[in-house]
Amino acid sequence: MSAAYTLYKLLPPPARSLAASLRGHYLNRWRYGNETDSLVKAALEREIWSERDWDEWRSERLKFVLHRAATQVPFYRRQWAKRRERGDRSSWEVLENWDVLEKEAIRVDPLAFVADDCNPSRMFHDHTSGTTGTSLSLYIKKETVREWYSLFEARSREWYGVSRHDRWAIFGGQLVAPVHQTKPPFWVWNSGLNQLYMSSYHLTARNTPAYIDAIEKHGIRYLLGYPSSIYALASDAIRLGKRISGLVVVILNAEPVYKFQRDVIETAFGCPVRETYGLAEVVAAAGECEIGRLHQWPEVGIIEATGDDETSDFICTGLLNADMPLVRYRVGDSGRLSSIKCECGRTLPVIDNISGRTDDTLFTKDGRRVGRMDPVFKGDLPIKEAQIVQESLSRITVNYVPAADFEDSALGDLRGRILERLGDIDIDFTRMSMIPRTSRGKFRAVISKLDLRSEDAEAIGERQ
Repeated sequence: MSAAYTLYKLLPPPARSLAASLRGHYLNRWRYGNETDSLVKAALEREIWSERDWDEWRSERLKFVLHRAATQVPFYRRQWAKRRERGDRSSWEVLENWDVLEKEAIRVDPLAFVADDCNPSRMFHDHTSGTTGTSLSLYIKKETVREWYSLFEARSREWYGVSRHDRWAIFGGQLVAPVHQTKPPFWVWNSGLNQLYMSSYHLTARNTPAYIDAIEKHGIRYLLGYPSSIYALASDAIRLGKRISGLVVVILNAEPVYKFQRDVIETAFGCPVRETYGLAEVVAAAGECEIGRLHQWPEVGIIEATGDDETSDFICTGLLNADMPLVRYRVGDSGRLSSIKCECGRTLPVIDNISGRTDDTLFTKDGRRVGRMDPVFKGDLPIKEAQIVQESLSRITVNYVPAADFEDSALGDLRGRILERLGDIDIDFTRMSMIPRTSRGKFRAVISKLDLRSEDAEAIGERQ
């Protein structure tokens, strides 16, 4: 747990919103500039390019990225030098000739993926845990950050009738309110981004009226966040006879969206639900059109769906971030691509479905639902992989694979992060050489052994 967050927890709610706003203004300066509106307009115009136009643009961009990676990025330069020493004369200009990149290589030495002519200290430094609990450091230039957020503005806001100037609420993984807090506010107002950041860790039927009142009080026009969290709010709102008025759209990310979730959310909030897909690694992204199909954002990257199954691993090559290029990167997700032409008229490629992002929902002793635990692994914990298994309402097991620089003190840090989210719960740590995989070679980051059809469900219901 960082000293900054320890101090943050001690602040009164107005001061927490001030801290969030200061951070928001900082992010706003990175994400948006005078060029944003023209970038958004250009992105919307590209949506009706012909297939030939897209092929030519992506071919030229890929050629540039591959050459830059092979000649100016230390990791790839060493990799190709070794291949040449072995007599391998295959061309780096052909994508299929590149080895598949695994997350561990990035985790071990992220700076080896930054181009020689870039200064990491002047780039935006981001972290992600991905689907396996593996912490990654990512570096992006301001120009690329703004290009990325202009695409988000065009295809995750403009498509749905809202903009970055509208007031919005997000349900994410940040601990904006201490988990032991029992009274509202369970949120902070971030004036820098016109954003009401709402805690995903305090969603109970008891707290639902307070959440709804806050959304209406702040004049929120759209919600964005994890399907599991927004579904929890929506289902409790229906059960309590509560409604939220004035919402234009609910935008869902980070998890698959199931039909039962979509139906409940649309009923509760009286507006359409739209699914989006994106990665902090900036190698793939997609958004749902008004027809209900998920369209790739071709400028971001190339998706290869490998394998013979209906659902195949996604291997992605980033086109947007050429300063920390990730080539043939196994993102940990899987799905199925489609060649269908969508009736919406956009020529953006279609994704049939995406899987591999599903985490089980954890329950706390007091009945709270915690849908995402990946933020506990963000940062620089010396852990290669981790998996959380809920054995009962009072106990979890954390399976972990230590990194080379692992020390036992890291478990204390991890324990603190988990307790911040789950409250009073027993935690067992199990050291492993590898997390058990499924038949597809993957593992679930969170597994719940609770039986929600019997006494576990009754216990949860009694506590809400």
